[in-house]
This record gives sequence, C-alpha cells and structure tokens, in this order.
Amino acid sequence: MRGLAARLGAGTPPASVAHGTTIVTNAIVEGRGAVVGLVTTRGFRDVLEIGRMSRLHLYDLQAQPKPPPLVARRLRLEVSERVGPDGGVLTPLALDEVPALVATLAREGVESVAVCLLHSYANPDHERALRAALAPHFAHVSISSDINAEAREYERTSTTVLNAAVMPLASRYIDDLARALGLETAGAPLHLLHSAGGMMSVEAAKARPLAMAASGPAAGVAAAAHVARTLGLHRALAFDMGGTTTDVCLITDRAPETSAQRRLAGYPVRLPMAAVESIGAGGGSVAHTDGAGALRVGPRSAGAVPGPACYGLGGTEPTVTDANLVLGYLNPTRVYGGSIRLDRDRAAGTLEALGRRLGLSLMETAAGVVEVANAAMLRALRLVSVQRGYDLRDFALIAYGGAGPVHAGALARQAGLGRVIVPVHSSAFSALGCLVSPLRYDAVRTYRARLETWDGKPVEECYRDLEERCVSPLVGEGIAPERIAVVRSADLRYSGQNYELEVGWRATPETLRAAFEARHRQLYGYATGESVECVNLRCVAEARDVAVDLPPFEPAGAGGPSGEQRAWFLPTGEVTLRRHDRAALGPGRTVEGPALIEDEWSTILVYPGQRCAADRLGNLVIETGA
Repeated sequence: MRGLAARLGAGTPPASVAHGTTIVTNAIVEGRGAVVGLVTTRGFRDVLEIGRMSRLHLYDLQAQPKPPPLVARRLRLEVSERVGPDGGVLTPLALDEVPALVATLAREGVESVAVCLLHSYANPDHERALRAALAPHFAHVSISSDINAEAREYERTSTTVLNAAVMPLASRYIDDLARALGLETAGAPLHLLHSAGGMMSVEAAKARPLAMAASGPAAGVAAAAHVARTLGLHRALAFDMGGTTTDVCLITDRAPETSAQRRLAGYPVRLPMAAVESIGAGGGSVAHTDGAGALRVGPRSAGAVPGPACYGLGGTEPTVTDANLVLGYLNPTRVYGGSIRLDRDRAAGTLEALGRRLGLSLMETAAGVVEVANAAMLRALRLVSVQRGYDLRDFALIAYGGAGPVHAGALARQAGLGRVIVPVHSSAFSALGCLVSPLRYDAVRTYRARLETWDGKPVEECYRDLEERCVSPLVGEGIAPERIAVVRSADLRYSGQNYELEVGWRATPETLRAAFEARHRQLYGYATGESVECVNLRCVAEARDVAVDLPPFEPAGAGGPSGEQRAWFLPTGEVTLRRHDRAALGPGRTVEGPALIEDEWSTILVYPGQRCAADRLGNLVIETGA
C-alpha cells in the first residue's frame, strides 16, 4: 500500500484501484464486530436464538456447541407491525414506539442497528420507514430487504445482523484506505472485491460490507476462471492449496459456480458467493495419530508461526511440508520467499517420531502423510464435481497457492483428470483475480408461484425491478448500457420440497420446467414429473469486456536442468529428479517427469510418467497420463 501511495504521490495515478481484503471475514471469525441492536416484528425477537432444528452432528461426541446468538436478548427489540407473505399490511407500523427503541439502544452503547421484519421481502415499506426514523440517531442501519430479500426468517436475520456488525469497521477501513492512497485527490475510482467474484463501488461496499466476506478465495477463483477463458477450457477445477486450508471450486462454461448460502463462523450467510469448498488440509497441516492409532492429517495447522518443523522457527510437529521435503519434492538448497531455508534434518526428526508410533520407516511415513492429505483433497474435488453430477474426466485442474502445484499432478492422476494448468502468475493469483473481475451487482427477491398457474406479467415486473437495482450502479459509474450484461435465473423446486435449485431463466413455464428437471436429474439421478414451483427470482448485472491482456512469456536462460536431487515416489521408490528454473522454460519447451520446476515463490512437481510444457503466456501445462 505504501508503494502504491508513493506512486500516486509521484503524479502517476492509475485509472482505477482494485482491492481485496479479509478484514470482514476476520472480524466475524474473531468476534470483533460492532455492538448491534436488532429491531424486529413483535413476537419474533427470539428467531436468532431458536435458529434451525438441523442436527448435523447428532452422533458426533466431539461436536462443538452451536455458537451463541449474534445479538444478546436485551438488544433484540420489538416493534408493533405485521406484513403478510403476500405483502399486504396486516398491522400498521407503530412509529411512535421508535423513541423508546432509540433510548434503549443508545443506553446499551449500540453502534449499528439491524432491522429485520416479518415478510419484508414481500413489502419493504415498514423497514424503510424504520431506517428513516433510526438514521438520525445511528450512523449505521442495515435493513433485511436491502441485504437479502428472501423468505426464511432465521437466515435473513442472521445475514442482516452480520452485515450490521461489520458496517462500522468496514466503513472506517475503506475511508482509511482511500485516504492512505490519496484517491480522494487523485480521482481514481476504488473498487472492492466481493464474494461472488466481482467488484463493487465504495458506496456498495459500505452499505453491504458482508459481501466482502470470503472474497479472498473468490479472487483466486476469478483468476482461475480467467485462465480457463484464456485457454478455452469450458470445464475446470480451481485448486488452491495454502498453508492451512485447501480451497476448490467448480468452473463450468468458463465461469465459477456460485452458492446462495454458506456458513461463516457457524452462522448462516445468505449472499451470492463463489461455491468454494474448503478443507483443513494445507502445507502446514499437522500429521498425528488418532485414538485408534490411525494416521491423520489436519485440520490443525502449524500456521505461519511457528510453521512446519523444517522452517526452523520453533515448529516441533510433522506437517505436510515436512513430508514433501523428506520425499524430495522440495529443494533443500533454495531460499523460499526470500528468507526461508528448509532444514531436512528437522523435518526427518519429527516424521521419524511419528513413524515409530505407526511402525513405518521414514519414507513410508512421509509418503503416508502425503497420501492421507491427498485423499482429503480428492474428496473435496469430488464433492464439488461428481456429487453435482459432473464427470471429473471432463475437467482440467488449475493449481495455485503455495503447495497446490506440488500435489496437483498426483491428485489429477488419481481423479482421472488429463491436464493440470499452473498459471504463470500463480504466486500473485489473488491480485490477478482482482484485475480480471468485472464490476458486478446481484439482486434477489422471493416470488412464489407454481409453473402450472404461471403469470408472466408480474414476473416480468419483478425482474425489471431487480434489473434496475443491479444496472443503475453500473450506469452511475459511467458504464454504457450496451456494455452491461444482464443474466436472469430462478430458484425452483418440486412443490413440497424444502430447498430449491437455481436454473437459468427460460421464456416459458414449459422450458423453465424442462431446465429444472434436467438439473434435478443431473444432481439426483431422477425427475418426478410432479408440480414445480418458483421460490426466488434472481438477477446479475456485470460490465462486459474486462480486458487484461497478459504479455507473451519471454524465457530467460537456456532452459536446461539447473540441478538434480533424489526423490521417493510410490510405487517407483527412489529416483533421480532433475530441477529446472521456470523462468527459462520457453513456449513449447518440454520437461519429462520426474522433475521440479521452480521459481522464487512456488514449486511445481512433475511426477514420473508425466510431461510438462510451457505455453506462449508462460502457463505450465502438465499432461498427467490419466
């Protein structure tokens, strides 16, 4: 940030600044949100405490207790009003009760207020009136009809409260960022990445800061989708393996899949997010034995401090990185990240202690740790693909993150994927994701109707309202209407089902039903032919033609091997592995496995029987032999 601020001060302002941050996610996970007051319909103050009767861990004796309510009961206040599910007013809003609400919230030191009234998705008038009444007294007011205009009170309330909790923090952060970069005087617009893999304005980020939660993984997924589009890959899997977790996401038709609801710190968040599946398996994941004596890896991690034992920073437990080093998958003579030297003896010592408990040799133990970690990551890959009705053999694996390119070749072979792509900018992939993410806005509204009695006129009116909400901020930023792409979709389900599927919009109820049943058959293997109903209508608007032209890759050096070392693989045993500098691999240059390809920030492992070649942009394409 200081470097960019210096450039701005030197008189070379950029056209715009794209920024991603984890501040919202961290605040929620660490419980550092503002003190929030909740105003809700009389009789519904305990929705947050009641929650859902879902018992996902009913038989898990080690399951953690459910998290406490997001708002203490004394701060959950009621107001007299009632709206029906059709939007009709059953009880008028009692605005004369607002002064007492304000006095109570102010006395408790409330900094931000969430307003979530019953059925406000169908008629937001009461919520808007309350916002107007509360705004003179509180700087931050979040209403559910703006944040998530969908049915299901618990999820809508949780999402609105979380948004209110991070509003003060996000607002201060964004203002400080703009001030530090001098954007107030430079005139360059600042855009922030949101969790659906698009950019939004400062105003939108301040109003809906919760949308920035999980934007970190979304940035990498956006970059992976850009690589897929550049290389003409219709189907790919984004595979990001870091120090603590591995994130995977499905990319179909060159766009990442999104999810309408996720959980964050145990609480439901209902906003569009990249459908990233995260597991506790990373380079720093600790290997250990369970109560039955079986080998386990993760989810506990050595983190950045002290880190894996081989870092020499005080770590004493074996990790996946230690196993990779002992197996010869990392270069012990190289300095990583400009400062980290790997100590093989320390890594071997921790793994030998683990091996004695398992009755295995050093190499068998190290290989076992890697295999267990790979098995967990393979389950995640199958979860986002096979369990959603896709054939993994149709996909390429786009690998990035510090440890992703080391494990990708083995995972792809086991999963039946023929190709692994290691992008040229894999060490700065999230930053690339910010650059290639378009301005994008999403809107949703609950609309209940059966396809058998479908009336297109009110549906069209609802869609026009949603499109106006999505398109107007883009036009306000100077995007010409012809450069705006608008996509409609609908959430459908069989009548009587509890949850729905999102399908692309079709012009008639017959074609809409056919699309729903095709998706239902893909996911679940059958379609019943029963009555189908619409639950929600959705709209996405984004700016087209986000042009980021990467220059052709210019190799530096002759491209021959830079050294060699011994490595151990299952089932071949010990072999000689040649090392290559990535910067020296020009387009078409082929490297036969086993081999290591290295740059300052990453290591790519080409397994025995695999072949790797660089394309014209510097991406490495590994043919896995699967």
